[in-house]
Amino acid sequence: MKDLMSDIGVQYGEGRFVLGIDGLSRSGKTTFVNELSQYMFKKDLDYSIFHLDDLIVERKRRYDTGFEEWYEYFHLQWDVEWLKEHFFQRMKDSEQLTLPIYQNDSDIHEIRTIQLPNRGLIIVEGVFLQRKEWKGFFDKIIYLDCPKATRFERETFETKQNISKFENRYWKAEEYYVTHYIPAETADIVINS
Repeated sequence: MKDLMSDIGVQYGEGRFVLGIDGLSRSGKTTFVNELSQYMFKKDLDYSIFHLDDLIVERKRRYDTGFEEWYEYFHLQWDVEWLKEHFFQRMKDSEQLTLPIYQNDSDIHEIRTIQLPNRGLIIVEGVFLQRKEWKGFFDKIIYLDCPKATRFERETFETKQNISKFENRYWKAEEYYVTHYIPAETADIVINS
């Protein structure tokens, strides 16, 4: 992890450094971020972590909208413009962020205020981070590249039973992202996971 931090080029004491951890579903983003946070904690370095899945919209805005399922997942899962204005644009300079954190069980948002470190690392983990609306807000982006078959094997048995959801929603949206944004080529660092 030390070598990776050196490769990333984080300079502590020089303000905030915003790092994106991009990758398709089940590519290992959360595991990678957990390892990174353990490293940061042991080194007593300031950091904040944000999971993009905590910032999705309620179900009625992303399911059964009349659009194709893949479109709902890529374009409607998040309020892209709201996040650009209220999250991404404020990461570098705001002392704190007030965000609607999605609660999956109740399908509602809990408003939370998160204090940001004056200096240190801001980590944003999620899928589709290199979309045009957000990419410019990162100092560096790591893309976790993982074959579709491996990612599918990491799903739970129950989740794998709904193959049509993968075919119509997830995989088509991922193909759109890979084709239109070429994340493995445009990321600063690519890690095979």
